[in-house]
Amino acid sequence: MRICGFSNESFVDGPGIRVVVFVQGCVHACNNCHNPDSWDIAGGKEYSVQDIVKKIRSATGRTQAGLPAAGASKKALDRKVRGVTFSGGEPFLQAAGLHEVAKAAKRRGLDITTYTGYIYEELAARDDEATQALLGISDYLIDGPYIHELRDISLKFRGSKNQRVIDLNATRAAGAVVLFEEC
Repeated sequence: MRICGFSNESFVDGPGIRVVVFVQGCVHACNNCHNPDSWDIAGGKEYSVQDIVKKIRSATGRTQAGLPAAGASKKALDRKVRGVTFSGGEPFLQAAGLHEVAKAAKRRGLDITTYTGYIYEELAARDDEATQALLGISDYLIDGPYIHELRDISLKFRGSKNQRVIDLNATRAAGAVVLFEEC
């Protein structure tokens, strides 16, 4: 997988404290994007799924069973990380690999937030196994391109008013889009 970078502690990329995986490669090229270095599909650095899972384990201090890992730092354990966020770049360009990372994170008791420049309805309609797998394992989806003219810094977890924070578990249960209530 091509990765732009990581953050071990974010409060702005989804609910709670999060580990963020910034994927490399984006087809949207949103005007005034906050992360244009992530656009080049050939940029970033190559990581295996196992390498990314190790970084998550190190940042959270959690084993596969969600218990404290041997040798986990007190700082990692004290942070009480709630989940992992996939941002970008465009995560759905690497959906198969991120699905594997998400499965490992879920086994550690972490939830998954995925950002995308696509809209949910477009992704849900795709006949693509990898897209459906990543969408199916994600708990929250922040969808839609960043539109600078709709920028609003008061919004939680997103940059422009057209973007939605979708509670995917509630959406699947209701059969219709349900927005995350904390937003």
